[in-house]
Amino acid sequence: MRRPVVTTASVSTTSRVRLYPLRMRPDGDGWCVGRIETGDFVVVPAIAVVALRLLGTGLSIEDVAERLREEHGQEVNVVSFVDNLIDLGYIAEVDGRPVPGPAPIRPTWPWLRPEHVRWALSPAVAAVVLVLPLAGLALLALYPHLVPTYRDLLWSPHGSLVLAGNAAICWSIIFLHELAHLATARAADVPGRVSLGTRLQFLAVQTDVSGIWAAPRRIRVTVYVAGMAVNLGVAVVAVAGRLVVGTHTTAGQILGATALLSILMLPPQLLLFMRTDVYFVVQDLAGCHNLYGDAVGYIRYLLRRGASDPTAAMPGRERRAVRAYVPVLVVGTALCLLFAATVTVPTAVTLFARAVSAFGDGASAGARLDGAATLLIVGGVWTLWCRAWWRRHGPRVAAWLARSRRQERR
Repeated sequence: MRRPVVTTASVSTTSRVRLYPLRMRPDGDGWCVGRIETGDFVVVPAIAVVALRLLGTGLSIEDVAERLREEHGQEVNVVSFVDNLIDLGYIAEVDGRPVPGPAPIRPTWPWLRPEHVRWALSPAVAAVVLVLPLAGLALLALYPHLVPTYRDLLWSPHGSLVLAGNAAICWSIIFLHELAHLATARAADVPGRVSLGTRLQFLAVQTDVSGIWAAPRRIRVTVYVAGMAVNLGVAVVAVAGRLVVGTHTTAGQILGATALLSILMLPPQLLLFMRTDVYFVVQDLAGCHNLYGDAVGYIRYLLRRGASDPTAAMPGRERRAVRAYVPVLVVGTALCLLFAATVTVPTAVTLFARAVSAFGDGASAGARLDGAATLLIVGGVWTLWCRAWWRRHGPRVAAWLARSRRQERR
């Protein structure tokens, strides 16, 4: 959920509000409510949904409170309720005056309409996705020589061509992976946005499909697994292609490399502590609304024993899932950061230092060209990482620095 919206809207018992279009669906004992275009969702009790529907008819806040009291026997502070709705960005106007709120997500490829990709949610497509891996395994069992190996990654004697070609294959598969998330979400009328992001020390391409919370579970899970299904599909098609063109031809080796690279992208999805595709599937099946955020809150509680347990009020199933996820989050994050500190960062620093030294006196033109290429690649990747990290965490860091400066002045 995004940070609360600061507003100067004045709400009284006589006020009337206009809501943004909201999607609602039952969620356990409550209801999941939110705006698809911003991806902001909350879980509320059933009486809150009744209040929302009454507010949507144009009744004043006072009239809504009276109807809730008379028809449902519940005293609800509707003024406070509306204030919370404003903070969430669900209120468009108060007494005819616009209320500032979060900007809608700018969808990637807005020309891609739901009717263009509705087929992606068809049961027939799901059946094909289930059959494809089985067909691939059967093909490999019948023709074991089709199994790709590391030699297929070296499909050319020219190292630069291999690196460039394999990079192009990887980015093409990543594109198809994210396109699958985007298309299945768009088929459910959910705007998605593809962007670069960070997961710990890794630079990642990600698709924001937060609005999918409004859809039934079958559709939500379909959107989450669509990317991995594409990876499996690409690998199976590539292996089948090797049967046609042969395994010892350049085309056959490139197809082998494609299959291998596509499959190698699947194991990292099991790193649940980085909120991968599998993480979202596990979160949904466990009945959790924010598994990662709730686990972080529980860790803070454990470190500050005077605080209240944030999981205490959760349903038993959700509470157990959050607590079970805590060691996965802590151990996984620690190991990942340890790897970054001992491998990733030292490697990048060494490559950078060598590249800089290549511009020293007496260096050959070839050495300088190699150094320039290294600086471009290493520097480019880390620049993209820093930019993506700052875009996500920058406002929080800036706010912390502002608070620190204010405290120093005191």
